[in-house]
Amino acid sequence: MWRIIRNSLLLAAASLVICCVLYPVALWAVGQTVFPFEANGSLLKGPDGQIVGSRLIAQPFTKDAYFQPRPSAASYDASASASSALAASNYALRDRVARVIGPIATYRSGANAGKPVAPDVEAWFQKDSFQGNPHLVGQWADLHNALAQAWVGADPRNGAYVDAWSQQHPAIVAQFVKDNPGTPQPKAADLAVVFFKDFSAGHPGRFPSAVTHPGPDGKPVTALEPVQDGADVQSIFFDMWRQEHPDADLQELPGDLVTASASGLDPHISLANAEFQLDRVAGRRAADLKRDPASLRAEIEQLLRRQAQAPWHGLAGEPFVNVLELNLALDRLYGRPA
Repeated sequence: MWRIIRNSLLLAAASLVICCVLYPVALWAVGQTVFPFEANGSLLKGPDGQIVGSRLIAQPFTKDAYFQPRPSAASYDASASASSALAASNYALRDRVARVIGPIATYRSGANAGKPVAPDVEAWFQKDSFQGNPHLVGQWADLHNALAQAWVGADPRNGAYVDAWSQQHPAIVAQFVKDNPGTPQPKAADLAVVFFKDFSAGHPGRFPSAVTHPGPDGKPVTALEPVQDGADVQSIFFDMWRQEHPDADLQELPGDLVTASASGLDPHISLANAEFQLDRVAGRRAADLKRDPASLRAEIEQLLRRQAQAPWHGLAGEPFVNVLELNLALDRLYGRPA
């Protein structure tokens, strides 16, 4: 009896030492000696020697002087890796893609070949008509309630703007409560649709958007104002413009420019995606460096070709580039943008 217990304890102790001590230490030793870069997270350093991220995880770049990664449903948060899980029939997916396309879409043919679509979207928006009916913004909110509510919750300023409006329009709020008895104390998001309908009637061809002005002390102050152009108009209303202009021949975009990866953390973009962004990056860098955009573009294009990789050394798949490595290479060559 005691011999069986002793042998069991010895086996448990040996298993504990082997599995929880010797094996992990052996793996750690092999990793640190043979694969130290990979074992420590594939971390990359900037020109100043400071760690700026991992080559395995995407991170956002917002400046025009940088190449930008794929959209991320996880907001590039490695602890929340996920896809959007939106079906192709879900309008929220169509809206998200359309918002990316609107500010960057260009015409493929005709008299406007190569020119951006955004100015035409703004001009159409300012006419304040959709499918022959007025109050375009009100129609947008009525057709897509969830998007209108999402706008209210997207920024604290938006919610505060709707709250201030509700205090100034008690009759409209009272009518909403009468029509929706299950919501006796509506919050800003609940009032999104009626807010936009009233806003559209009072500000035809306008949309509430954040605008920054110098404050009394010289510091910039940002507040919501009715605007008739800008990024919000170009992105939010591109899909409605497209519905009214189905025959417009637009330049095709790389798929990974507008679609998120399954993890939301894909660190690579296709070479076609990078080339699509090339003019923007080269133009911004050229302006900062006071150089000829064409010559700088040619240099960055060569860098793209050197950075490009493909599965199985080009035997399968499309060439791609690592966004973080590419942007670090730009900083080493030209310095950090202003």
